[in-house]
Amino acid sequence: MNFTMLITVFLTAITLVAAAYIIAKLIGPRSYAKVKGEPYECGIPTRGTSWLPVHVGFYLFAILFLMFDVETVFLYPWAVVVKDFGVMALLSIGFFLVVLVLGLAYAWRKGALEWK
Repeated sequence: MNFTMLITVFLTAITLVAAAYIIAKLIGPRSYAKVKGEPYECGIPTRGTSWLPVHVGFYLFAILFLMFDVETVFLYPWAVVVKDFGVMALLSIGFFLVVLVLGLAYAWRKGALEWK
């Protein structure tokens, strides 16, 4: 009984998505003007190409920020339940913070936190 319901849900989802796509293609407006393909930048026409290379340092800095930001968010749930778990919770969060600080020290030593 459950397998039949699952197949029914999948088939209904596929049918509805396909129907919406086909109806949008059939009745949607079509405009093939050259200006439609240009990027919009506050009404100012672009000069040159809009595909400029971005230095990999920006990506690395953003990834490091997200990594340390998400890891520090895990400290809040730990702080809420630390009294319930005692010394084991303290040791585990200590290990977590040591790994976090070692990762930060490694990134700092490699120069990943410097703008060049």
